Amino acid sequence: MWAQVSESKMSKALEICVSSAYLWSGRALTMLLIFAPHAFASDPSTPRQARIKDISSIEGIRDNQLVGYGIVVGLQGTGDSQQTTFPIQTLASMLLRMGVSVPAASIRVQNLAAVFVSATLPPFARSGTKLDITVSSAGDARSLEGGLLLMTPLYGADGKIYAQAQGSLVVGGYSVTANGNTKQFNHPNTARVPFGAMVERGVPLELGGKSQFSLLLNDADFRSAEAMALAINHALGRPAAHVLDSRRVELSVANGEEIPALLAQVESIEVPVFPRAKVVVNERTGTVVIGGTVVLQPVSILHGGLAVNVVSEFQVSQPNAFSSGGTTQVVQQTTIQAQDKPVSRIELKQGATVDDLVRSLQTIGASARDVISILQAMKSAGALEAEIEVL
Repeated sequence: MWAQVSESKMSKALEICVSSAYLWSGRALTMLLIFAPHAFASDPSTPRQARIKDISSIEGIRDNQLVGYGIVVGLQGTGDSQQTTFPIQTLASMLLRMGVSVPAASIRVQNLAAVFVSATLPPFARSGTKLDITVSSAGDARSLEGGLLLMTPLYGADGKIYAQAQGSLVVGGYSVTANGNTKQFNHPNTARVPFGAMVERGVPLELGGKSQFSLLLNDADFRSAEAMALAINHALGRPAAHVLDSRRVELSVANGEEIPALLAQVESIEVPVFPRAKVVVNERTGTVVIGGTVVLQPVSILHGGLAVNVVSEFQVSQPNAFSSGGTTQVVQQTTIQAQDKPVSRIELKQGATVDDLVRSLQTIGASARDVISILQAMKSAGALEAEIEVL
């Protein structure tokens, strides 16, 4: 009896231990899956994987820009003013084509606005394909809200018409004016028309009969180009790709091979990518973006500042009472104050990361302008192994 009870208790205890071990192993696996990407991302030598379609394009298969000029009607008194003459001339020409002869000088309307229409013609677009368009005011209209774009031809770079645009505008803002007071939200002078253009002719692009294609990398790099060629040859099982330069990889088509199926297979191949270490700086907005592949060398940074404040005050000097010949004069008093800020010190040792640099800069209270100056100085000193791109 005692042996049976002890055996049952031991089996239950063993079962609980096994269950706990199973749960613990599951938690450990979950923690590994969560933190493994961070561990790999912290190593600059580990390449990231990307599909070929995300890092390159096929030469010749491209978008084309379209632009046109037209008028928007149906505005509630927020259109172009009489000082803007070209929308009135456009309306007069349009009415003349419709058989109505009206002198342009006699037209007095504020419910229309002259606009430019832009669209993007995708590759392989055929007659009847619908496109999204963007409409922007070309005059001094206050708002395009509630307007209707009349039929507008869209031209390509060769001057030919490729699409026709027309439709009701969708404005993402508004502008209200009453008694000299104005309230505006977003930009009411720019609007969109979803599927507002219809393609009349497409750009001829035939894939049949081609024996080779060129894959163009978005960022030129010999190592990435070589890795792309090796991955394509391994996936296709034949030497179909070879590198021409740091941006172009040539892909050959076998006899009888379906070109769309070949390109679909090639674009879905994942290849290692070795992006350049880059620091992007926007001095207008004070934005600094530091890539994860940036490497820092040991460096000591001393940063201080000199603040100069010039204040001008105007005082009125009046003559004494009952004085003769005195006049009231305005006298300018100028005060100059100079303050030299104490020097802050940052020391980055061997193996320092970008996160260490950011934390150190935050500790000394450096502003965005200070960070930009420090990064440029580190680049000049050779302590920042990255390319600085100034927007």
